[in-house]
Amino acid sequence: MFLRVARHTDDLKKIEDFYVNVLGFELLGEFQNHNNYNGIFIGKSGLDWHFEFTQSTTKAKHIFDDDDVIVLYPKSIVDYNELIHKFESLNVSTITAANPFWNVNGKMIQDPDGYRIVISPLKAEISEIE
Repeated sequence: MFLRVARHTDDLKKIEDFYVNVLGFELLGEFQNHNNYNGIFIGKSGLDWHFEFTQSTTKAKHIFDDDDVIVLYPKSIVDYNELIHKFESLNVSTITAANPFWNVNGKMIQDPDGYRIVISPLKAEISEIE
């Protein structure tokens, strides 16, 4: 099974800059004027998932709450520390998570659309959380 997480935005350039230059993903592809939509695909080459962001003349209506998060797990503690240092050098602010688990086990940031992203240094197995 493959996974695509698709989301509408009002500013593809800001989203691309954030996910590629801040988080370190790759621009995998893009399209222009497909049924009045422009879009980009962002992820990592060779993986079975990616993000798709689209923009059109219709304004994005983002409806989410403080517990709607994307959780990303860097492959190593070195990668985690490098990413956190990168946030600091780029003045990307961390925010307090509603779920206290993420305040202890990671750092939360927001993308340009306001969606919350947790960067966690440890990848817990589902069975460990239950």
